[in-house]
Amino acid sequence: MSDAAQPTVAEVRAAAEAVKAAIDRHLAAIENRSGEDDPAVFAAFDSLAAAAEAYDELLYDTYDEVTPFEVPDGDTLPAYAGPDEPSAISVLIRRDYTVADPQRLIAQAERVADAVTKVGSGVNAGIGVLFGEYEPDEIASRHKEFGLEEGDSTLWVTAVEPAEPGEWLATPFDQADPELVVCRFDVSAVFDDELESLDQER
Repeated sequence: MSDAAQPTVAEVRAAAEAVKAAIDRHLAAIENRSGEDDPAVFAAFDSLAAAAEAYDELLYDTYDEVTPFEVPDGDTLPAYAGPDEPSAISVLIRRDYTVADPQRLIAQAERVADAVTKVGSGVNAGIGVLFGEYEPDEIASRHKEFGLEEGDSTLWVTAVEPAEPGEWLATPFDQADPELVVCRFDVSAVFDDELESLDQER
């Protein structure tokens, strides 16, 4: 970029003020939201992301410096190409866990196994016992009891054709088509970390 085209110091400062104002609007939208999917919150988030990106670019062009935050891109899926009124849906869930306390996991599994049947020992056997005994949602809500630490998770709701019983059990996840995803919900510490960084920049 030539010197003539470089942003002025005043432009950089104005962009910084725009980020601060966008943070205030985002927080106000959250504090006054009408529900979990309040469009005002989404709009404020988008405005904050745009303001932060503009400031980051001006800061780099002027001072060769960058900000410590990056707003995650929510548009990770292609445009929906499925039917407007699907006759069936499939819910695909991925939840990651770290085995934070192997001894706790094994102890909990042994307690369950004693009440059911003995099935080996060790972490692998313990995982098999726990996931065989408890529903995934219960494990998610009680993960610390089982020596697990939550990682990222995602949930996709996709449009599908009605399937016959047992039809896809051999390859249950091979047919996941991003273009048929009706909605998607991601949970990751990266989102919390990035938004916390935005707040700390105020």
